[in-house]
Amino acid sequence: MKLSKTNTSKLTSVLGFLCIVILLQAIVFISMVSSERSDLRFLLDSSTTISRERHSTEYCAMYDICGKRSDGKVLNCPFGTPSVKPDELLSSKIQSLCPTISGNVCCTAAQFDTLRSQVQQAIPFLVGCPACLRNFLNLFCELTCSPNQSQFINVTSISKVNNNLTVNGIDFYLTDAFGEELYNSCKDVKFGTMNTRAIEFIGAGANNIKEWLAFIGKRAGNDVPGSPYAINFQSKTQESSGMMPMNVSVYSCGDTSLGCSCGDCPSSAICSSSAPSSFHKKHSCSIKIGSLQVKCVELTLAILYGVLVMTFFGWGVFHRRKSIPVSRNNNLASVAGGGEQHYISKQKDDSHPLQMSHELPRAIKGVQLPLVQGYMSSFYRRYGIWVARNPTLVLFSSLAVVLCLCLGLIRFEVETRPEKLWVGHGSKAAEEKRFFDTHLAPFYRIEQLILATIPDSKQGKSPGIVTDENFHLLFEIQKKVDRIQANYSGSMVSLTDICSKPLGKDCATQSVLQYFKMDPKNYDDLGGVEHAQYCFQQYTSAATCMTAFKGPLDPTTALGGFSANNYSEASAFVVTYPVNNNVDQTSSGNGKAVAWEKAFIRLAKEELMPMAQSHNLTLSFSSESSIQEELKRESTADVITILISYIVMFAYISLTLGDAPHISSFYISSKVLLGLSGVLVVMLSVLGSVGFFSAVGVKSTLIIMEVIPFLVLAVGVDNMCILVHAVKRQPVELPLEERMSNALVEVGPSITLASLSEVLAFAVGSFIPMPACRVFSMFAALAVLLDFLLQVTAFVALIVFDFLRAEDHRIDCFPCIKIPISSNQSDKGPRQGQRGLLARYMKEIHAPILGLWGVKIAVIAVFIAFSFACIALSTRIQPGLEQKVVLPQDSYLQGYFNNISEYLRIGPPLYFVVKNYNYSLESRQTNQLCSISQCDTNSLLSEIARASLTPKESYIAKPAASWLDDFLVWMSPEAFGCCRKFTNGTYCPPDDQPPCCSPDQGLCSLGGVCSDCTTCFRHLDLRNDRPSTAQFKEKLPWFLNALPSADCAKGGHGAYTNSLDLNGYESGVITASEFRTYHTPLNKQSDFVNSMRAAREFSSRVSNTLKMDIFPYSVAYIFFEQYLDIWRTALINLAMALGAVFIVCWLITCSLWSSAIIIFVLAMVVVDLMGVMAILNIQLNAVSVVNLVMSIGIAVEFCVHITHAFSVSMSLLFGYLSSLATEAF
Repeated sequence: MKLSKTNTSKLTSVLGFLCIVILLQAIVFISMVSSERSDLRFLLDSSTTISRERHSTEYCAMYDICGKRSDGKVLNCPFGTPSVKPDELLSSKIQSLCPTISGNVCCTAAQFDTLRSQVQQAIPFLVGCPACLRNFLNLFCELTCSPNQSQFINVTSISKVNNNLTVNGIDFYLTDAFGEELYNSCKDVKFGTMNTRAIEFIGAGANNIKEWLAFIGKRAGNDVPGSPYAINFQSKTQESSGMMPMNVSVYSCGDTSLGCSCGDCPSSAICSSSAPSSFHKKHSCSIKIGSLQVKCVELTLAILYGVLVMTFFGWGVFHRRKSIPVSRNNNLASVAGGGEQHYISKQKDDSHPLQMSHELPRAIKGVQLPLVQGYMSSFYRRYGIWVARNPTLVLFSSLAVVLCLCLGLIRFEVETRPEKLWVGHGSKAAEEKRFFDTHLAPFYRIEQLILATIPDSKQGKSPGIVTDENFHLLFEIQKKVDRIQANYSGSMVSLTDICSKPLGKDCATQSVLQYFKMDPKNYDDLGGVEHAQYCFQQYTSAATCMTAFKGPLDPTTALGGFSANNYSEASAFVVTYPVNNNVDQTSSGNGKAVAWEKAFIRLAKEELMPMAQSHNLTLSFSSESSIQEELKRESTADVITILISYIVMFAYISLTLGDAPHISSFYISSKVLLGLSGVLVVMLSVLGSVGFFSAVGVKSTLIIMEVIPFLVLAVGVDNMCILVHAVKRQPVELPLEERMSNALVEVGPSITLASLSEVLAFAVGSFIPMPACRVFSMFAALAVLLDFLLQVTAFVALIVFDFLRAEDHRIDCFPCIKIPISSNQSDKGPRQGQRGLLARYMKEIHAPILGLWGVKIAVIAVFIAFSFACIALSTRIQPGLEQKVVLPQDSYLQGYFNNISEYLRIGPPLYFVVKNYNYSLESRQTNQLCSISQCDTNSLLSEIARASLTPKESYIAKPAASWLDDFLVWMSPEAFGCCRKFTNGTYCPPDDQPPCCSPDQGLCSLGGVCSDCTTCFRHLDLRNDRPSTAQFKEKLPWFLNALPSADCAKGGHGAYTNSLDLNGYESGVITASEFRTYHTPLNKQSDFVNSMRAAREFSSRVSNTLKMDIFPYSVAYIFFEQYLDIWRTALINLAMALGAVFIVCWLITCSLWSSAIIIFVLAMVVVDLMGVMAILNIQLNAVSVVNLVMSIGIAVEFCVHITHAFSVSMSLLFGYLSSLATEAF
């Protein structure tokens, strides 16, 4: 019988250790089942008899150790015995860990050492909350050493190991009150290193005490942390058994004597009475009218519009009915009538529709022009004659100046780095990033793959991706990524050369393949999909789920497209490769990374995407340098678009500048060569502007390359048409130099006024701190100025040459060829005076209709209504700039950004950075920062934990990972497996690390070189559980170099290596340190902007409360800071542009009303554009601000010309009528 049982035990042990079942062993096992069952019934009956012999006080249910499992875990003896009085040494040891146990005990020194070694793995997770830790230790202390053990412990199962009976299962009775309070005191305790709760690690994320006790009582497999035998926790006993549930003292986490911080116990009275974190939230004013909800601004605008319309209408009616003296009216009518008759008679007599142009000099003599316009007219009269006489000198001298400016293009560079485009000098976010990168460590370069299923066409739901086939595909993709070899300066670069390795050898790749140690051989061995699904839930506690880089992997970072915690329903694999970053952009480190990234993108396009598509999956991808590379590609592609637009404009100008087409004279009257010359003038102005700023070291941007050529072309074409048509309107009888002089007198002031307004409108934008807007404004202002100067110099000279060519009957485009003109063609005379179709429409239809009183009222009312509606709509414009809008439509990043929004379930990392933390014992700043016992209730980390409870307002997803909390816990005497020292005072690592435990050694014993190690401190060595300045200074490097392991999970190496700057820390001040958490998923531009605003408001409030310098940092903040005050930037920029235009118009026209009307119309144009932006969901950003400013520059062109023409015509009309009246009287 003994032999049979021994063989059975050995066979069972071998089967459990190897986990491989072959046919022969199965047959042997089946043949011995019957005898095994009879033996086990005998053992069970025996154990029942033994355990039931006595259930009373001072009696043990199991005492001493009778065997070991194959993995080294010890098994208790199942024999009841009276409790034993321990020796003095053992008693003091027990008291240090289990203060509730005194007198006799039910454990030996070996049992206590086992208890101590097992609970030391959990202590670092719980020591931050003394109440939780005490309750947790009491549970296991009573289980192991309580003298009344038999009253609540009943051995229910016995196994035989090496001929010795051992405990295989027990019932553990404890009261519901103890269990509930145990769970409540521990459920919110944080494990800062992983930004999660400690119970995720020591309780598999249990949601109640029943789930937690079930996890604790589960018999652990070989080499897996946990109980060596099954523990069945129960709360009710049978009265006849003589047993009663364990009910030792239990402590609430809000207990003042063993109080926890608010971060670990938010339900405590002190914490619940604290004011919750408040975050600024916009509340728009609205009024309910019946069932209609109306915004206050909309109602206000509607009322204001009604008042304005009624006022304007009433003024119009009153003005029309105002009495006018009859005599004066008649005189004015007769004068006007006489003037009109005289004008008509002159038209009939002269048979020339534009006879007023010939009368212009005489008419102006009788009119007093504004001072500035008078000087400008006088200047242009003399200048026009001089240019007509010296066209060659003017042309070549002006071109020479511009060509000299173009020499600066040798130093031409395009700025594509986003941080240089959108972040201005003195930016708060830029300063914070610079501080973070310099004192801590730059954020990783991120390379990412998203492998996703295709949504069902009928249901629209994406199928799950967690299948064997997809796992195998992901392994194949990973194999190809691992094989990437990029050439950098002659050396080959692979992923392992550049990736982040927090704990030494392996890359910290965030992938579900980490649950299989990134090795396809482990996939089938560990159970494939079932193992992955197991790890989704047990990633914090199961050793088999530990990653290759020796850390747990949160499935939210590696999966996408799931709801809540239903990871198995995920529809996407998210693979992230963190790559080391370098502050110096030109360093070899980033050079290697960029080279590898290019090879990575090339592999993804050429091989990985076809692989995914062949499996009916989608693959999107990105690298750190992707956006910059795609922007460069777009800049080269836009050159073709710009050239096409200039060619089209050239054709348009050539047609519009020429006369009406007549086959007989078209080759002479056409202006193809002049149009081409005009386009070249525009191009030279743009090149001259870019060349000048390139020479002084200002880099160009994509906005400049894409917008300014069109802007200057639009302005230039307008001025060219005005100049040419002004010359063509002059009587051909006049000499050419006089015609040029009269034309410049007619349109020169308006062109000057418009151009100066545009230049100033753009120039004021150079005061904006945002580089993209500032550089654009500088380039645009100079380009428009050069365009104006070239038009009144080079282009005027070209007009002279062209008219000389036409008058000499030379062919356009071939001026060397002269064509003789017949007498019939000469008799027809010039056609310059004939009005075009558009001119006749404006004079005969548009102007008369618009002059009607009712039409005026209607037009003004409609446009003001539209402007008011656009004002209301503009409040709906959201700040931001969607990355998809900036990138080319065919960019592979378009799909990537779509998938990011759809699949990611975790936001970007968020760091709260503390400057100049004073850790000296005399300072209170340690307790103002930490969130464990003895810390302030309003400490930084407690406030972060409290803010994470309202993620919709705070955008903070989790409590922060705190190096300070973990350091204080690591130093704590309770965490006796962490901070230890040899007898010579040097650092002693935990027992499961070298040199205490050799990696080649199968099992780690408690003896050896570390047997004499002691904890760094006793409670007497600390003051209120806080180290002295010298102790802090000495032990901090130990902590940062300590590797985390099962015996001490609080080691700081890897998790906190870059979390603080130790330079100069010996002075008692740490220059910089960070506490890491995460934002909630940020899917829209508004989410990024609002999250940054919330984080800054939170930091500002906490900084003011704690009197410490704290700021938030996230890698995207530098790009979104501009949107915090983009409205302010836009309004200031627009106001400055309008103000500049107003000043120029007022100085030149000397008319306050004319200037005010121009500004009013320009403001309406801007408001209307903003309303259209809201309708089309165009966001407010630097690009849209630039376009709004550009709209002012283009609109002022039309407004100034019309206003100037109207004011001059009215002056001429009144002067002409005055002269007629003088002649009449």
